[in-house]
Amino acid sequence: MTSSATLRILDIVPGTSVDGPGLRTSIYFAGCSHCCAGCHNPQSWDMNGGEEMAIDEIIAIVEENGFNVTFSGGDPIYQLNALIPLAYELHKRGYNIWCYTGFSFEELLDIDGIDTFLNLINVIVDGPFVSDLRDTSLRFRGSANQRLIDVTHSDRKHITIWHDDD
Repeated sequence: MTSSATLRILDIVPGTSVDGPGLRTSIYFAGCSHCCAGCHNPQSWDMNGGEEMAIDEIIAIVEENGFNVTFSGGDPIYQLNALIPLAYELHKRGYNIWCYTGFSFEELLDIDGIDTFLNLINVIVDGPFVSDLRDTSLRFRGSANQRLIDVTHSDRKHITIWHDDD
C-alpha cells in the first residue's frame, strides 16, 4: 500500500517515554474538535496547524531513530484516510503502534475505514481528557475515564481487553 498522501504534523519527537512503554517516536498530528477543557496541547486543535508532511518523510524520521511509534495530537483520527497508509507502512516494518484519540473505542467502531486502521495498531488510548477526572498517578493517560485498549486482542463487537500498563 503506497500513497502520495500528506498529513498535517505539528511535531515528531523521537526518544520520548511518556506516550507509551519504552522509548518511542511520538508523532503529533494537527487538528482536534474535542477541545477538552484543560487540554495539555490546545495549540493542536487547529485543523490547518503544523505542516504537511509526506508519509515517506515521516517514515524516514521513524526509521532513523528506530523506536516504536505513538500517534498523538490533536487527534490523529481526523486524518484517518492518510493515517491508514502511514500505519500500514509502519506495521509492515514491525513497529509497535499506539494511538491516542478523544473518541471512545465504541465511537471509533462507527467510523468508516476504522477496521483497517485498528488492524494495524496495537493500543488505543481512548476518550477525551476530563479535567475533573485528572489523575497524575495513571500511566500514559491524563484522566481516569481514558482507557488503554489492547486492540490486537480485542474484537470489534464492543468487547475490549484492557492493556496491562505495568
